[in-house]
Amino acid sequence: MKGKENYQRRDLLIKLAVIILTGVLNAVALNMFLIPAHVFSAGMNGVAQLISGAADMFAGIKIDTGLLIFICNIPVFILGWLKLGKGATFYSLLTVASVSFLTVLVPKVVVTENIMLNAIVGGVLVGIGAGLCLKYGFTTGGMDLLSLIISKSTGKTVGSLIFFMNLIIILFAGVLYDWESALFTIVSIFCLSQVVDVIHTNSQKITVFIVSPNHSQDILVKIRETVMRGTTLMPIRGGYSGQEGNMIMIVLNRYELYDVERIVGETDPTAFMNVIPTQMVMGNYWTEEQQKEMMSQRKQQEIELLEK
Repeated sequence: MKGKENYQRRDLLIKLAVIILTGVLNAVALNMFLIPAHVFSAGMNGVAQLISGAADMFAGIKIDTGLLIFICNIPVFILGWLKLGKGATFYSLLTVASVSFLTVLVPKVVVTENIMLNAIVGGVLVGIGAGLCLKYGFTTGGMDLLSLIISKSTGKTVGSLIFFMNLIIILFAGVLYDWESALFTIVSIFCLSQVVDVIHTNSQKITVFIVSPNHSQDILVKIRETVMRGTTLMPIRGGYSGQEGNMIMIVLNRYELYDVERIVGETDPTAFMNVIPTQMVMGNYWTEEQQKEMMSQRKQQEIELLEK
């Protein structure tokens, strides 16, 4: 129990640190690189930039980009709550609040007049924050949240979806300002998408071996309740201790690895895990839709058993 509490406390601290870091990275990217160069970020950050610029240009009304970021994300939070659950959406809400608050707080400073450097550095900074959030099971809101929902249904990488869903921002950047701004916005969003895919490789398959002689059955049960993947049990004997037990083997994607790490950490902090990149998977490797269908069937069977 103590090991579980320690793991949960460490997990919470890591997530809070990622939320704060993401807020700082986004605020610096927007106020010191993208906004001064009239280069637009991806997602709701970019939408907020466009609305803020249009309000100032056509109506003379100055609206802070940070405040608009939070307002634009409200409809997306509702969708995320319905599709991804309250856990991921809650942390995404905290992330957007962090980005909004720090974007208002951080002053707008011109670091360089080179528009290409502004586009690249701004895109990379935003991408680091988005990738870290996705790695730990939540998003920075906006297009990231929508991309994650679509990715879980189609198997497409989150980075590529972010890029294609942001084409509308590129179009409006060209119409509202000039096409040079639109072209450099493409560079910025491309850099963002590449960084996201490096950090959060949801489409990459991995094989996990878990050795926990005293708790392998408990870990196996919790994995089956959380991750809809087939598992294999292999009998083992400790080379040093001579203790016999079972080793769990499971093939996952990177997004699911976080849940398995949490389960193992909470159940047996002393367990040994070996994570290996998997080049190819053949056979019955379920898609997200198949997983949802199997999970639904399992819940229905559990309800029927309870009714009997």
